[in-house]
Amino acid sequence: MISKQQVKFVKSLKLKKYRKKAESFLVEGAKNVIELLNSDFVIQHLYLTDKFLQEYPDVRKSFSSYEICTEKELVDLGTFQSNEYALAVAGMKPHKTNLSDNNLIIALDDVSDPGNLGTIIRIADWYGIEDIVASKDTADFYNPKVINASMGSFTRVDVHYMDLDQFLNQNQTHAVYGAYLEGENVHESKLVSPAILVMGNESKGIGEQLKSHVNHKITIPRYGKAESLNVAISTAIICDNFRRKDPKK
Repeated sequence: MISKQQVKFVKSLKLKKYRKKAESFLVEGAKNVIELLNSDFVIQHLYLTDKFLQEYPDVRKSFSSYEICTEKELVDLGTFQSNEYALAVAGMKPHKTNLSDNNLIIALDDVSDPGNLGTIIRIADWYGIEDIVASKDTADFYNPKVINASMGSFTRVDVHYMDLDQFLNQNQTHAVYGAYLEGENVHESKLVSPAILVMGNESKGIGEQLKSHVNHKITIPRYGKAESLNVAISTAIICDNFRRKDPKK
């Protein structure tokens, strides 16, 4: 049976200040928890339903310490409206300063919506991009909405929070591409690597302080009448163009 103290602790992790204090975060649902169990994150608490254990019996062999819960208890603990499988608490990883040797890095300038960040993490994972550099005002990587939207990709993609102006100053060997409404058609652009792709805020775009770093302004051509594209969708389209023209990782 889950103690009142455990319930209070797990619920507190919905808020950034308590996640930061405890250096812990929530992972919910079968897909994300399975990805977590197969990752190098340290698992602190594991709450599973009988249904989860029936569908994933190998978990019993790998993890001897877990609590059996009902769906109602999982819903009460977490952020899902329904959760008939699993919830876990994991420890945050130490902040990494070194980036992997990738030909393409995504840089996010104040992408504030957690769902967008989680989706961009999933997109990066799909296209083999291991690092995202984010401004300090970008949504929190450990926000439950980010983790949920990433669909397990949070275990394979690192998000580094830093001053983007300073980061771009230090990486002048990379071509810097920025997504703008008035840029060059990405279908016709010569996309070279190594490269940094800068994506801006949902409503304001790329901040003025970063524009001087952008060597190549690119845009996704519009054929209809929509005013704009969601930043995560735009990231996927541009990454796809990069991979088609320069598939090397």
